[in-house]
Amino acid sequence: MSASLPEAWQEFLTATNVDPALWQMPLDKANQRRKNNTVFPPENLVFRAFELTPPEKVRIVILGQDPYHDDGQAEGLAFSVPGNTPLPPSLKNIFKEYSSDLQRPQPDSGHLGKWAEKGVLLINAILTVDAHKPGSHADFGWEKFTDAVIAALNQEKSSLVFILWGGFAGKKSKLIDPEKHTVIASAHPSPLSAYRGFFGSRPFSKAAAALNNWQW
Repeated sequence: MSASLPEAWQEFLTATNVDPALWQMPLDKANQRRKNNTVFPPENLVFRAFELTPPEKVRIVILGQDPYHDDGQAEGLAFSVPGNTPLPPSLKNIFKEYSSDLQRPQPDSGHLGKWAEKGVLLINAILTVDAHKPGSHADFGWEKFTDAVIAALNQEKSSLVFILWGGFAGKKSKLIDPEKHTVIASAHPSPLSAYRGFFGSRPFSKAAAALNNWQW
């Protein structure tokens, strides 16, 4: 099954003068790579985040870097894994902070589709990756597309919450007007950095408060 950006997002982006080549060219490069390599996520899930969270529903944006690169993990939603998959270390830490921050039990599944359907756009800056080779599609042009998505949301929407974890995501703050939107930035949830400012940062309650007690 071939991938295509959902029509609602195509209309939203072209209305803000985003060239369709920005999403089609890196997709074509990824599909070309699939001929001789295993590429994650599967082609039909590349735009899954955009399918589950159309532009009119977006309330929160959580930005990752690139998809999980191990077998059976990437499913087109940043930080999310299929429900029967063991939690990757960063997602374990996200759930620890979620539970501590909101005083709730940790979610019982690593699949974050419920968040997406509520209005959390879970996008990676780079949407595809070769198996077991993190960052391998960094030069495909995906970042130009996802930067355009962030810029369009910044321009066309108001009172969104952007959650930026780690230095890579933090650099995207330049695309966001802090007078119009709430930016919540901290260290990355990776075990390498979670204890340097992610734990205790309370992104979930801060986002809920910014959106008038929005419910995760």
